[in-house]
Amino acid sequence: MKYHEIRPCLVNPTNRWQDSNSVWFESLSRGHPPALRLFCFPYAGGSGQTFRTWQRYFPSEVDLCLVHLPGRGRRFDERPFTRMNLLVDTIASHIEGKLRCPFAFYGHSMGALISFELARELRRRCGIEPVQLFLSGRGAPHLRPTGPATFGLSQDEFIVKLRELNGTPQELLEDAELTELILPILRADFEIVETYEYQPGACLSCPITVYGGLQDKEVPVGNLREWKEHSPAQFKVRLFPGAHFFIHASSVRFLEVLRLDISDSLRKVAGRLKHPPTCSA
Repeated sequence: MKYHEIRPCLVNPTNRWQDSNSVWFESLSRGHPPALRLFCFPYAGGSGQTFRTWQRYFPSEVDLCLVHLPGRGRRFDERPFTRMNLLVDTIASHIEGKLRCPFAFYGHSMGALISFELARELRRRCGIEPVQLFLSGRGAPHLRPTGPATFGLSQDEFIVKLRELNGTPQELLEDAELTELILPILRADFEIVETYEYQPGACLSCPITVYGGLQDKEVPVGNLREWKEHSPAQFKVRLFPGAHFFIHASSVRFLEVLRLDISDSLRKVAGRLKHPPTCSA
């Protein structure tokens, strides 16, 4: 399907999704219609705010679209999801009005799984896929977890696990009040990931680029390479110094490489289409 051929399920003349879209999605590109919309999905315990500063690294025609999940940030008062299928189904129901141009997904860890399953769900519903998947910090979805579930651990045990991952600021974990606020969100996100069950299906057709940390004990390089099983299109693995949260530890280098990969994706989109589309949403 060509991107300027909008399927009926995406046509939205009454803009009935406008209010719900404003809750779930925040587009940072304001100057002109983008040629590519890059949706960014956070890791467990993270929020769309994590990616706010990334816009300046990308070409001006790329719209960085923050995805705001319930239970954090401006949606802190909402109950977080605990099951992947329900979360993906809900996002798919709200994202339709934002897909009027070529789009791509980026996700780290939990966000990588959300990106993958959302791509499959949109193909089932509407017959469209992202231009490309950019995924980091997560092994391929068909690989079974090797360790025990952690979302049901006692508070002390759960905090030890968070310290090991080194993704939650230590000063936050040492503040009793803040810990009480964030632990339910983290537990819910861990439950999403740890109860996730991959269901075999047809491969995606879009390219997949995977990023990993050389010192990431949670996600060995071999697990990153297994993503190639999910698309016959171009596949790349790019590695950086750092552990599971290398996207912060090696942020400048990582964003430089991601920018180059996104620019390459833009060129491919422009080459495929006679008139590269722009977004009105």
